[in-house]
Amino acid sequence: MTESLAGLTIDDRIATVTLNRPEALNAISSAMAAQLTSTFQEVAANRDVWVVIVAAAGEKAFCVGADLKERDGFTLEQFYENRKQIRGLFAALREMPQPVVASIFGFALGGGCEIALSCDIVVAAQGTQLGLPETRVGLLPAGGGTQLLTRKVGTSRAKDLIFRGKRIDAAFAQQLGLVAEVCEQEELQSFTLEVAQDICKSSPVAVAAAKRSIDGAIGLSIDEGIELENEMWKTVIASNDRQEGIAAFNTKRPPDWTNT
Repeated sequence: MTESLAGLTIDDRIATVTLNRPEALNAISSAMAAQLTSTFQEVAANRDVWVVIVAAAGEKAFCVGADLKERDGFTLEQFYENRKQIRGLFAALREMPQPVVASIFGFALGGGCEIALSCDIVVAAQGTQLGLPETRVGLLPAGGGTQLLTRKVGTSRAKDLIFRGKRIDAAFAQQLGLVAEVCEQEELQSFTLEVAQDICKSSPVAVAAAKRSIDGAIGLSIDEGIELENEMWKTVIASNDRQEGIAAFNTKRPPDWTNT
């Protein structure tokens, strides 16, 4: 029986994908990358899922990045093969249509930090350490790190963090805009769930359209971005959720979203 390295639970419109390799501080092995990819793809195709939480098992680390012990004996050919898996993993995460909330604690380093960067909202336990230390072992952040971090904190700050392999704590990461919410360690699971439940109060059609409008406009001119926004508006305005939302507002009742 194949060991489950990517747990999945779905409850009340919220899917939780759990990195499940705590004995290795949730380091991303080839097997874990493959399972996470297929799990993200499965969840992305499920219209009954409105919000996704990415969590991790254990108490010490959300994820310390790639499994360097596994890579130690890699040939160049094996590095390229592993690279395909890693790119597939991060592409599957970034391409999820639903909003994705990262629930991080302990260490979120290397690929673990890049998982957080690839999510839409990050909730962190106090004291969480984030960083992209790949240059310290002769690598570079290649799970989207050089691109995502730069877009979030700017070129100068990203270079400082990456070139020096610096670690920052959750409080400073929040100041930089990398982390949305910081909470006590013991409250992380419940607080993250509250964030996900709060998103579920909004129309899933509207939230998905807003996500596509925001993410899709990166790199576009303002006029091109406005056009993309208009296309997303067309999707929302033709939806049943739009009709329900306005009707609920006018009759002063909670909306009953259908994601259609």
